[in-house]
Order: sequence, then structure tokens, then C-alpha cells
Amino acid sequence: MSTDNERTLKLGVNIDHVATLRQARYAPMLDAPNAEPSILAAAHEVEAYGADSITVHLRLDRRHIQDRDVFELREKIHTKLNLEMGNTPEILKIALKSKPEFVCLVPENRREITTEGGLNVVNADTSLQRTIHQLQENGTKVSLFIDPDPAQVSAAAGLGADMIELHTGAFANANPAGGKAEYDLLYAAACQAHEAGIQVNAGHGITVSNLPTLLHMPHLAELNVGHHLVSRGVFIGIGNAVKEMLTMMSAYPYEECGT
Repeated sequence: MSTDNERTLKLGVNIDHVATLRQARYAPMLDAPNAEPSILAAAHEVEAYGADSITVHLRLDRRHIQDRDVFELREKIHTKLNLEMGNTPEILKIALKSKPEFVCLVPENRREITTEGGLNVVNADTSLQRTIHQLQENGTKVSLFIDPDPAQVSAAAGLGADMIELHTGAFANANPAGGKAEYDLLYAAACQAHEAGIQVNAGHGITVSNLPTLLHMPHLAELNVGHHLVSRGVFIGIGNAVKEMLTMMSAYPYEECGT
């Protein structure tokens, strides 16, 4: 397994859907002795196989991750915690108390199955900037989950975000012809963000099938992958799924824009 010093591109593993499985049966009785699967055990498993951080999304409806999960992970994981959250006072209070290393601010719709698009930073109200500053002053680095749109990248830079996470869902779900156009948007956004001095992460819908194309994007620092790794884990074990992806990521060339 590669070490951090050997790998340029890092992997954050989202374990939300381990919690989804737990909640399917044990939502009313999380203290039951046989409540499973364990979120903490999943985090330790993927860490043991090389994950650089653990990502969880604490939603307002608590459909999978619970408040107690956030605090337990913050205390007991060996890597870094990345908390995905909507810009709401309720969740902000938890983020400020738990102090994750990273927060990724995302749009949130109670009716959606998963996050359907990037945060509209261009038209955001002033509370977004206040939230960013509160988190940063509390010792947390802030990422904004945005579509690969030049105006959104510029707005993210203007708000002082430490990082952006480019929404790769449109690329991942496109047919081959449309995928090329979506990839070109991601490429341009990565170059623009790097030029503005923002760390470039990416996530949503990334699999071992589409990863080879994404590995040609310049200036990537971290990928955040969840559903695919949990799904692969059903067949080969989640640790092996992480190892498989990291092996592919180890070839990342970190090309400059235009090369």
C-alpha cells in the first residue's frame, strides 16, 4: 500500500451508506447490542486500507448519519474527519462543537435521494460567508461543493473558501459523447480554481470505471468516494474496494493545465 508521501492524490471515503444499512433495521434502537453495521468499524476498516479521511453527511432529516456518529468518529478515527453539511444553524452548531478537520458545504433538499447538484454560491445569501468564517475561525478548513461552472468557481474564491469539491455527477452519469463535454468543464474549473489559489477536490459518482478519465484532470488534491466503495464492498469487502481504488489513483500524474 502506498504511503501519503508516495501518493499525490488522496482519497476520502464517505461511509454514509454504511449508516443507511444500519438505519434500515436499527433506527429506533441504535443502542441495541446487535445494531449493525458499525460506522466506527467501517471507518477503521477503510483507514487500515489507506483512506486519507472519513466523510459523513449529517442531514437535517438524519436519514443515515446521526449526531452521535459524528462525535464518535471525531474522537476515535485515526485520520481526518470531513463533515458534509447544509448551511443551516442546527448543523453548524454541531460542526462548531465537534470541530472536524474539514467541512464541505453542500446544497440539501429533504426530498432528494442524494445530493443532486452543486451549491449555488453565486446567488447565496450572506449567511454562507458567515458560516465559512465561523468554521475557519474554529479551526476547520472549508470546502464548497460546486458544479464546474466558471461563475461558481469565482464566487467560491471570493468567499474565501479553502477548497472546492467539483461535482462530478454529471460527468459520471453522461453517455460517452456527453461525458467528454462534462469532463472538459471539470478540467477548466480545476485550472481556474488552481489559478485562484484554491485546493481542488472532486466527488460524486466516481467509480473504478470512470476514474481513469478523471486521472487526467490537473491539480486534483483529493477524491471523495462513497456509494461505489460501499457497493463494491458487498462483493469484495470495503477494505479491498478502497485498496483497488487507491492502486488506480497511485498512477495520478498531477499534470499542469494544458499539458
